[in-house]
Amino acid sequence: MHRLVVVSGSSHCDFADVVAESLGLSLHPVLRAKFPNGEIRFELLESVRGADVYIVQTSCEPVNDMLMELLVMVQACRYASANTITAVMPLFPYSRQDKMDSWKQPITAKLVANMLSVAGVNRVLTMQLHNAQLQGFFDIPCDNLQSDIAIESWIKRFIPDYAELVIVGADKGAVKTATHISHKLGTHVALFHKQRRVASEVHDMILVGSVRGKVVVVVDDLADTSNTLCLAAERLNEAGAARIYAVVTHGVFSGQAQQKLSESLFELVVCTNTVPQPAEVAKNPRFHIIDVSNIFAKCIWNMHDSTSVENAFLSESSLLNWRLSHKKDADSVSKSFTEDEGDRLSQNEGCTNQKSTQTIKKDVKGQEN
Repeated sequence: MHRLVVVSGSSHCDFADVVAESLGLSLHPVLRAKFPNGEIRFELLESVRGADVYIVQTSCEPVNDMLMELLVMVQACRYASANTITAVMPLFPYSRQDKMDSWKQPITAKLVANMLSVAGVNRVLTMQLHNAQLQGFFDIPCDNLQSDIAIESWIKRFIPDYAELVIVGADKGAVKTATHISHKLGTHVALFHKQRRVASEVHDMILVGSVRGKVVVVVDDLADTSNTLCLAAERLNEAGAARIYAVVTHGVFSGQAQQKLSESLFELVVCTNTVPQPAEVAKNPRFHIIDVSNIFAKCIWNMHDSTSVENAFLSESSLLNWRLSHKKDADSVSKSFTEDEGDRLSQNEGCTNQKSTQTIKKDVKGQEN
C-alpha cells in the first residue's frame, strides 16, 4: 500500500486538520503564500514521491483564488511524482453553473472539471453536488458523498417526536434528499415549486403537501443569499406549520444572509462544516453546525484501502464517530520513508529542514500581514 498524505489548502485548514487527525496523520508541511503581484505561491516542504495525496480544498471566498490555489497544489504534487492525487472538495466551485439557460451562458462547472483533469487530478471527492448529473462532467472518477446520514442523525438527536414531522424539499432539486430522509425516519414529505420571472430570482413558492400543525424541516443543498429559505419559511408559516427548521448542506451565507436568517421564522438554521463559518455564525444560538469531517476521513480511508466508499455508509454510528484507532494501521499509513531513507534524511537534512521550515513560516506570516 502506498503511503497516504493529506495536504491542506488555504480555504478550510481546520476541516483538513480534523480529517488528517481522524486518519492518524498530521497535515503535510507546505508553504502557502502569494507573490507581491498577487500570484499564488505554493511549495511542498517534504517529499510526496510515490504517495497517494489527498488535497483538501473547498469553495469559499475568494472562490477564484481558492480554485487557482488548488490547481497549483495539484500540479506541484504531480511534478513531485505523487502516485495518485485526489482533490477533496467538500463544496465544488461553480456547481450551480451546470447548464445553459440560454445560448449566451457558459457551462462553467464542466470547465472546472476539465481544469482539474488537466492539472493532474486522478479523482474528485465532493459532497452534495448541486446536480447529481454533474458527475458526468468528469473524465476521471468523481465520488459525490451525500449528507443525508448526518442530517438524519441530527434530526433524531435534536427534534423530539421526529416521526411526526414533515421533511420539505426547498425545490425540485432537493426532493430526492427530502424523500430519502423521510423514508429513513418514517415521516411525511412535501415540496416547494418555485416560480421565476427572471433567472436567479424567485418570484414565489408554491407548497405541495400539508404541514398544518406539524414540525417542519426544510432541506436544501446550499444556502447563499438565503432569500429562498426565508420565503419558504413565510409560506410554511402561512400554511399553519407549528415549528420550522432549515437544514442545508453548504452554508455559504453571502451578503446579509446571516442577518436575514437570524430574523426569519426558523427556530434553527443548520448547516454542515463543508465551508468555514465566521465566529458570528458559530456563536449565534439560531445556527447549528454539523461536523462531516469524519465522513470524508472514512471515505478517504476506504479509497486508500481499495474498499467501496458505499460501504462507509452502512453504519451511521461508526461513520459519524470514525477514527483510525489501530496504531499499526496509522503507522503504516503515515510512514513516509523506508528506514534507510529516513536515517539518511535525518542525518543530512533533518536539522536544516526544521530550521528552514520555521524561517519560511515566519516569512509567509510577514507577507500575509
